[in-house]
Amino acid sequence: MKNHDIVEKNLPLMLILIVFAISFGGLVELVPQFYLEETTEPVTGLKPLDAIELEGRDVYIREGCHVCHTQMVRPLRAEVERYGHYSVAGESVYDHPFLWGSKRTGPDLARVGQRYSDEWHKAHLFNPRNVVPNSNMPAFPWLYENVLDGKHTAKKMRALRTAGVPYTDEQIAGAQEAVAGVTEMDAIVAYLQQLGTLLTHKR
Repeated sequence: MKNHDIVEKNLPLMLILIVFAISFGGLVELVPQFYLEETTEPVTGLKPLDAIELEGRDVYIREGCHVCHTQMVRPLRAEVERYGHYSVAGESVYDHPFLWGSKRTGPDLARVGQRYSDEWHKAHLFNPRNVVPNSNMPAFPWLYENVLDGKHTAKKMRALRTAGVPYTDEQIAGAQEAVAGVTEMDAIVAYLQQLGTLLTHKR
């Protein structure tokens, strides 16, 4: 009890011990994750986003879609029944930055790939109320008007390759040609359609 009183009455000492305890706890939880195969190795079949999907992801981030939609199905029965297989780290090893998130204003999109047609996504993004009457999601009609030129796509791929994403020289060399002339709407739909398609949950 006496030692406890010393800590409680000595604010600088208590702060030092608190920082030490939090730091130690954080290291114990975080450091092993860097060495576990299930968190560092890609799931079977995972490939880097192609040039159009990569640009679509950047449009997705630019428009703030990740602010309202998580991409992380938690391992809880209600989550899995609604969205599908819970998210695993191996699906996101090529994602920079990660878009898992924790806040849902709209539904989780981790398993949205191939659940709706391209036409549905385009109608939804153009004006969400056309397909979901009570939606409070904003409309993004300018995605039809904005056309990509692919000028920076190869540079993005090179940067991602330095971070461990296995883009080939051929993919990088053909990136601008693959993207040039594609609308932002087509790019973001291409990105959405590949989300979460490698792991499925049979209900």
